[in-house]
Amino acid sequence: MIKAIQIALSGLNAASTRVNTAANNIANMTSGGAVKGGNGPAPYTAQTVQQEASEDGGTSATAIPKNPPFVPSYAPDSPFANSEGVIGAPNVDLAEEAVNLSLAETTYKANIKTIQTASDMMDELLDAFDKRV
Repeated sequence: MIKAIQIALSGLNAASTRVNTAANNIANMTSGGAVKGGNGPAPYTAQTVQQEASEDGGTSATAIPKNPPFVPSYAPDSPFANSEGVIGAPNVDLAEEAVNLSLAETTYKANIKTIQTASDMMDELLDAFDKRV
């Protein structure tokens, strides 16, 4: 039962990584930056989450840069625009981030239910031992 709780906790940590990454992408989705030939800082590097199974049965999640991290956007009035009026806009899709947040919510609920079930089973086991003594 302890193993089930450890696996569920790894799922909760992975969901937290997914929420943090989505929130970061959404917060920075309108920040533009310089592209080749422009002046100023590089645009925000959008990220995605790579989630993998762990050897111990749990899961791990890592935020990695999206490929491509930013896309060209026409904004001739931007101080970061190059000679053609193009800036780099973060490669963030709001619909994709909404799906990631929904997936994280479902993951949270499923893993919390797993922890509750493991706890209930432990209580039943302890009650069974108490009745035998």
